[in-house]
Amino acid sequence: MADEEFGDLVKAVVDVERGVMAVGGELHADEETVLTEKEGSGREHTWGINIYPKKSEPEWIEFDSMINLKPHYGNRSRDVENPKIKEKIKNVVKKLIAD
Repeated sequence: MADEEFGDLVKAVVDVERGVMAVGGELHADEETVLTEKEGSGREHTWGINIYPKKSEPEWIEFDSMINLKPHYGNRSRDVENPKIKEKIKNVVKKLIAD
C-alpha cells in the first residue's frame, strides 16, 4: 500500500476510544471523515499518523498531521502532544497491524 500511495509511508487516522483505524487515504482529513461519518468517531478521539512499514517499530509511526491541531482539546501542534494518547495510538496500531 505504501508503494502505491506515497512511496515509503501510509497515512492513517486512529480512533483511540473505539480502537479502530482508517488507512490509505490521500489526506488524513479524508480518513477522519470516514471514521466520523461511518464509524461514529468523535473528533477529540481521532489522530492522524504516518506509518513507515519498512522502519523498525520504535520509528515506524510518525505523529504528524494537520488534523491533530485541536486547540479546543488541548493539542496545539501537528504532533500528538499527550504521551498517554501517543501510547494509545501505538497500542491500536500494534493490535491492528503488527499482531
